[in-house]
Formats: sequence, structure tokens, C-alpha cells
Amino acid sequence: MREGPGVGYEVQAVIAGDELLRAVSRDVPGARVVPLRQGLSLMPMTDEVFDAVTDGGTEGALGFWRLPGGFEKLLARWSAAGPVAYVEAEYFGGTGEQRAAVWADGELVLGPLDAPTKKWFSRSVSPISGALRRLGARRSPGEDEFDAVGLDRHRSNDGWIGGAEGEG
Repeated sequence: MREGPGVGYEVQAVIAGDELLRAVSRDVPGARVVPLRQGLSLMPMTDEVFDAVTDGGTEGALGFWRLPGGFEKLLARWSAAGPVAYVEAEYFGGTGEQRAAVWADGELVLGPLDAPTKKWFSRSVSPISGALRRLGARRSPGEDEFDAVGLDRHRSNDGWIGGAEGEG
């Protein structure tokens, strides 16, 4: 992902293995699943998904901006079938923040991790790259897990939604 003045990036999403995410998202109204690389997929946290998965509890659970109240319990249940991550990132002009957490075997196993970022922030040590590693993502020399799975392909949830179903 290129960073620089006037370049923004914002995402709030669930990431998991493609089969797992497609199976669990069938019961979530408005869910869109977008294939990433390395057998992973992403489900953007849209308003419709947010409303469908919240239990009405406090927003901002675990320090996230857009994790619906009670959704961490559902993520834990989903993780009984394989690891599941919830990630958030917001950048503009090379500065911003990232947050990530991973559930596996019904438990929170990583995070929540958060990191304010500055220009030239190394995503190889970022919360999202750490979460992707826990999901099994592997990087090649000269890239991080973020790029390796294709999270640099779109710059917003709207971009991911527009790219849903047929990319990969």
C-alpha cells in the first residue's frame, strides 16, 4: 500500500479462512465476503452487518472503534471452526492507527493489539500483520503480510464491497 500526502486508507473487517468466513456469514444479513490471497477472505463491517451482529452492548469493545457490542462473543463462537481476526485501520497521509485481535478455539488468543502509526511505519510489525500471521499468512521478501494477502487492493470498506464476490 502506498502512503503519502492525501492518500487515505480505512477498513473495519473480519478476516478468516475463505470457507469458514463464507459459512458463518450466511446468517449475517448484508454480509459480503471478498476473497483475499492465501486462502483468506474479508467481510467488511458495513452498517447493515453492524446492526445484524450487535447485541446492543457498548460500542468500542476491546478498544476498537467499530466492533459491535457483543460481537466478540460471536467471533469466539465462529473461531471454534478456525481462527478469526477482526481488524481496523485508518490512515491519511501516512499517519493513522491500526487495531487487530484474533480468536481461535473459542477464545481470544491475540490482542487486542493497537498501534498509532507514523510515516514510514513498518507494517511487518503492525497489529494487522501480526493477526494475519496468526491466520497463517506468509510474506515474501520485500513485502509484509498485509500486502501478501492483498489488503492493499482497496482503500476503504466501500472499495471492498464493490469488489466483493469474484476477486481473488
